[in-house]
Amino acid sequence: MVEPGNRNASTEVAAVRTRPSSQVNGGKEATESASTRPVSQRRLPLRRPSVILERPPAPDVAALRAQFHPARLRGFAQSSPGRLVAAGLVLMVLCVTAGAVTSTTVAERQQALGTLLDDTEPDAHSANHLYTSLSIADAAAGTAFIAGGLEPKAVRDRYTQAIGEAAAELVTQAGHISDEEAADPSGTDRRLRTGIATGLPVYTGLIETARVNNRNGFPVGAAYLSEASHQMQTTLLPMAEELEDHRFDAVTAAQYRHVQPPWTAIVLLIVALAALIWVQVELARRSRRFFNMGLLLGTGALALTLLWTVAAGSVSAVAMIRCRDEGAVPSARLAESRILVQQARSAEMVKLVRRDATGDYDRTFDTNTARLIELLDGYPQNAPARDEVARARAALTRWQSAHQRMNDTLARGDFLGAAAVATGLNAADSAAQVDALDRALDEAGATTRQTLRAKVSQAIDVLSFLSPGAFVLGIAAAVWVGLGLWPRLREYR
Repeated sequence: MVEPGNRNASTEVAAVRTRPSSQVNGGKEATESASTRPVSQRRLPLRRPSVILERPPAPDVAALRAQFHPARLRGFAQSSPGRLVAAGLVLMVLCVTAGAVTSTTVAERQQALGTLLDDTEPDAHSANHLYTSLSIADAAAGTAFIAGGLEPKAVRDRYTQAIGEAAAELVTQAGHISDEEAADPSGTDRRLRTGIATGLPVYTGLIETARVNNRNGFPVGAAYLSEASHQMQTTLLPMAEELEDHRFDAVTAAQYRHVQPPWTAIVLLIVALAALIWVQVELARRSRRFFNMGLLLGTGALALTLLWTVAAGSVSAVAMIRCRDEGAVPSARLAESRILVQQARSAEMVKLVRRDATGDYDRTFDTNTARLIELLDGYPQNAPARDEVARARAALTRWQSAHQRMNDTLARGDFLGAAAVATGLNAADSAAQVDALDRALDEAGATTRQTLRAKVSQAIDVLSFLSPGAFVLGIAAAVWVGLGLWPRLREYR
């Protein structure tokens, strides 16, 4: 119930309550309600998107130049961190260089030994086989001629086989071009092989002419045989001997080079080790720390590389020395001995054919057998095939006795008896002893060649893992040096 005095006031309050909120307080409530709405329900004004490009800050050229100012660099180099960085870089370069040089040197030596085993030594053996085949062919031709008429098949086959082997060796060597010949196409070896290849058909032509005349009973056959033997002894065999000496010198030179120590690699390893030890001593004196694990590991890696290089190189060099003493030298003596046997046999046969009484062929026989005795008696005691050499020496003694009987029989005018002694197959005859002597020398030569090649293979095998191992150890030493010096550098921050 409203009092009468307050009726107007009540009416005004009710009117105010019934007004819209937008008309109260100038729309203040409307503004507050709009501001309290969620963002997703607000109406935001549309704005045009803009792209803002930021430029990178310009480099401070002055500051950069100040960092590399000579005075600043000189000051850093003279400081303790600068010296430590310089020492570390020098040590790392020395480690890598020593490992790389050692690896390269060992790889080159292995390659040289491989060339010796696969190229130089077979070429020398081929030259020796050529020389021996020519000597055997000359001796067999004289033996066939003495038989008169149609010579025995075995003797003829021996001559044919020797000529065929000599021609095959010429073809083999013609297809092979050594490094020396590649550098000098008109070299000595090519000239000698060309001379032998040109003269060999002339020799075989003379032998065939002598053979035809001998079958027909014409005395001129002996002159053709003498001329063929003269060409062989004065032209073909000297060229074959020079070729053999040249090839053997190449084997000897390869062996001599390998025996020499790899001084460059050894000196570099020693210098790197000395530098590592000096840096460790200086570092211990300055930092009061006596051990640096990284530098110790680097020193150990280089020391292992040095010991490995010296040990493997020494074992390989010893193998090559034994290769020379037990393989190359005895093989050369046996090759010369076998050639002397064939030359003495050829002189013996030509003496019978020509019925020579001047003694020229006897002097050739005596000279060759005297040299043969010297070679067999001076055969190295530590060389292989001693038993074969002893058998050859005994066969030579029996051959000399048979040769003397042949001369005595020929001096009495009994040509057929002398020919029987020279070509007979009995144990007391010259032919049997010559075959026994040549067979023993051939077996001994094969044994010494196997020894030579086995020692070269041993020298290669000893160096098998040294080349990659030295390179890996050099890299590892450099890494350990860096890891060992890094904690010391961090102390100067």
